[in-house]
Amino acid sequence: MSEESQSKQQDDLLFDADLRPHRSLSSRGFLILMACVCAVSFIAGISFYLIGHWPVPIFFGLDVLVIYWAFRMNYKAARAYENVELRETALTVRKVDARGRTRVWRFDPYWVQVNIDSEPDWESPLTVSSHGRQLELGRFLTPPERLDFARALRRALSNLKSPVFNP
Repeated sequence: MSEESQSKQQDDLLFDADLRPHRSLSSRGFLILMACVCAVSFIAGISFYLIGHWPVPIFFGLDVLVIYWAFRMNYKAARAYENVELRETALTVRKVDARGRTRVWRFDPYWVQVNIDSEPDWESPLTVSSHGRQLELGRFLTPPERLDFARALRRALSNLKSPVFNP
């Protein structure tokens, strides 16, 4: 692709958002947490072993493994994301799952409707729909984040549809 056509394609981009699950524990925090869990389990396990309850340390070890496994699965799930791009010719939604599999949906931006409850709760879906097709977005977002995203996408679509818009 020539530099000019790449530049033109980039100029056509009117809205671009990456939606990613929030993970509050960093990699460093995970290491600190696991070190603490291991230390507590080791000390408690040794204490039980010394008073003659030798099977108990095995369960402490299993607890550490289960906690580690649960966090690893959580971090793996965090690799999933959604990308929403609005251009003059299409609204494109790209969903990438935790395994890296990608699915793409395209909608005509002049017919797209963004739907969400005015007071969203945890069960309120954010959807885009057009011509009988409907797609849920941002399931992993908090209700206020879903509402903010819906407003931003509606605003971008409205700007595109307005007669004042000049690409």
